[in-house]
Amino acid sequence: MQKYDYLIVGTGLFGSVFAFEMKKAGKKCFAIDRRSHLGGNIYTEKVKDIQVHQYGAHIFHTSDKKIWDYVNQFAEFNQYINSPVAIYGDELYNLPFNMNTFSKMWGIRTPAEAKGIIETQRMDAKRAMEERNVSEPGNLEEQALSLVGRDIYEKLIKGYTQKQWGRECDQLPAFIIKRLPVRFTYDNNYFTDRYQGIPIGGYTQIIEKLLEGTPVRLGVEYRDFLKENASKGEDADVFGKVLYTGMIDEYFDYCLGELQYRSLRFETELLEGCDNYQGNAVVNYTEQKVPYTRIIEHKHFEFGTGPDTVITREYPAEWKKGDEPYYPINDERNNELFRRYQELAAGEPGILFGGRLGQYRYYDMDKVIGAALSMVSDELKG
Repeated sequence: MQKYDYLIVGTGLFGSVFAFEMKKAGKKCFAIDRRSHLGGNIYTEKVKDIQVHQYGAHIFHTSDKKIWDYVNQFAEFNQYINSPVAIYGDELYNLPFNMNTFSKMWGIRTPAEAKGIIETQRMDAKRAMEERNVSEPGNLEEQALSLVGRDIYEKLIKGYTQKQWGRECDQLPAFIIKRLPVRFTYDNNYFTDRYQGIPIGGYTQIIEKLLEGTPVRLGVEYRDFLKENASKGEDADVFGKVLYTGMIDEYFDYCLGELQYRSLRFETELLEGCDNYQGNAVVNYTEQKVPYTRIIEHKHFEFGTGPDTVITREYPAEWKKGDEPYYPINDERNNELFRRYQELAAGEPGILFGGRLGQYRYYDMDKVIGAALSMVSDELKG
């Protein structure tokens, strides 16, 4: 029998940061994961000297220097800048929407020209709404048209968004797009954060260092682990608390109903003898008739120069029980359901819920670290 302060369910970034900090504070943790590897969705695996992001592109970015310094304890980061491009038919556009985008789209050069075109199209959209006696955008299509006009919407937003969500844009709620950043400078840097990069050698090393000294068991479900442990009788391990980073509704056996997600399917291909497939790490495909949303060429994250390359096509998918959940659908129905699950969670003082699935929200990696550190602080305060 072993006594542990915490059983950590999930070895993603949240659980691993929690384990690291608790070990520093003298606490004893044991971690489990249903997958056969560490790291959750930030897991990377070397293929032909290329670090492949197995669950989609993960680009670390933050404006919080404390978080940047924290993560740099565990890896050296390169100077990668996320500058995706979008393909619509035979046309190629820079992202995010900036003067390079507008110059290609309209054959113009100055910010004043771009502002004039966008404003004219925005006013056209608002007049069309007024003719239908609509004062505020009632769906995503109306929202996007009122923000950036028809050209940008039709070529760079509509098809991509419909693939992402599996529904027509006029059937999606307007709140999904609260704003659409438009830059009137020639700047292809997708993020505006002060710090940005990719860990040289991949993300898995970060998780390994965070979990160093913490016993880990992989390939086991939480409930199976509990049953197996209980079967030991007096020799069963004892855990003071549980940090659960899985789906909160799954923890409660979906007793109030299922929270909704969007899922993804990844199709990864090694291209031997091809040293450069698309010339950029991230290329979005914005036409609806192209079934995938983007292609990732992993070697470009670390400026690889080897003779081979690895690409991944990302296909959005409806989520159903048993599938991998990626994006919480934080609409009114789901947020209310999550609130009810939180009420159940409040009745289980020995269980902590953390991370994207436990807290039913989309987190960038820096926010995951911040949230985990905050939970650690609260726990140590007692």
